[in-house]
Amino acid sequence: MDDTLNEEDVAKLLANPSADIRAEIAEKIAGQHPSLSAQQRKLAEDIFRLMVKDAEVRVREALSRQLKENPTVPHDVAASLARDVESVSLPILQFSEVLTDEDLIEIVRSQSAEKQVAVAKRAHVSAGLADALVDTRNEDVVATLVGNEGAEIAEDTLRRVADEFGTSDVVGKPLIGRRNLPVTVAERLMTRVSENLRQALMARPDMTPETATNLLLHARELAVLGLAEADTDVLKLVDHLYRNARLTPSIILRAVCMGDMTFFEAAMAKLARIKLENARTLIHDGGKRGFEALFDKAGLPKAFYAAMRAAIDVSYEMEYDGGPNDRERFSRRMIERILTQYGDLGVDFENDDLEYLLAKMNELPGSSLSE
Repeated sequence: MDDTLNEEDVAKLLANPSADIRAEIAEKIAGQHPSLSAQQRKLAEDIFRLMVKDAEVRVREALSRQLKENPTVPHDVAASLARDVESVSLPILQFSEVLTDEDLIEIVRSQSAEKQVAVAKRAHVSAGLADALVDTRNEDVVATLVGNEGAEIAEDTLRRVADEFGTSDVVGKPLIGRRNLPVTVAERLMTRVSENLRQALMARPDMTPETATNLLLHARELAVLGLAEADTDVLKLVDHLYRNARLTPSIILRAVCMGDMTFFEAAMAKLARIKLENARTLIHDGGKRGFEALFDKAGLPKAFYAAMRAAIDVSYEMEYDGGPNDRERFSRRMIERILTQYGDLGVDFENDDLEYLLAKMNELPGSSLSE
């Protein structure tokens, strides 16, 4: 088919103005539009304005296909096609640079999910438009957006996506694969995504072993404090740390001082190479000698013994108060009690551990008003 409109086409249209002929003419005029003279272009644009009202969808589809990447198409024509049925609007919504952010945001807020997905695929998506797409709360729309490296997505918006869609593999997979993923977003994802996606997150090229460990531990902290979904399998976390030589005495000490007895028990069992139930018995029911035997079998430095023993003893004296944020307050009271008594208890903390616990204590809420 000759792509150039000529007298023969006009004669054909006059003789047989069928939908097929109109669609063919629409495609030819739209294809020629960029190369026309100013006068010819004005005439062509008047024809476009008639064709966007054509009753036959195939005519409007032909027009949309040809005009989708034309930067000189009149705004009113592009806007009309963008608000048409999906088969007409999707090419324009995905490719046309004539549409403004205002046009696109209005369409995202009022039109179908298919149109929202097309907008999310655009070569460039501004931060404001990205916010509007996330506001749809549509899983497919958000997954398409975060998988689009041409989308400008503010860190706050990415955190919101992690909070609202972190448990969705559909969104989680492209989000974890984003070229630039802020650490704050990675932290949130670590507490929400499936185990497979967690492994993918830790395998990112920009994820150092130290960063991955810190994210895992922070995720565990949030779970213990009731600020995130609890990881159902602490053993997997302990095993990961052990395999990567990150199950250090400091990490174990910090956990028990914050009241994370579940992690402490699993870590001691792993290092001592005994069953978890046996480790629990030695920690809680074996008296001081039982824990001492477990400590020695785990191969931990002697300098950590008094601090861990003190943390175990303090945990027996503490209980949850049942009020709001009681898990956080429990951890704070644990740390306070250990730090205020550590001189009397013969505990000697390493400087890094002391600074860590002091910092954590200051982050956590104090006593409830009823106390």
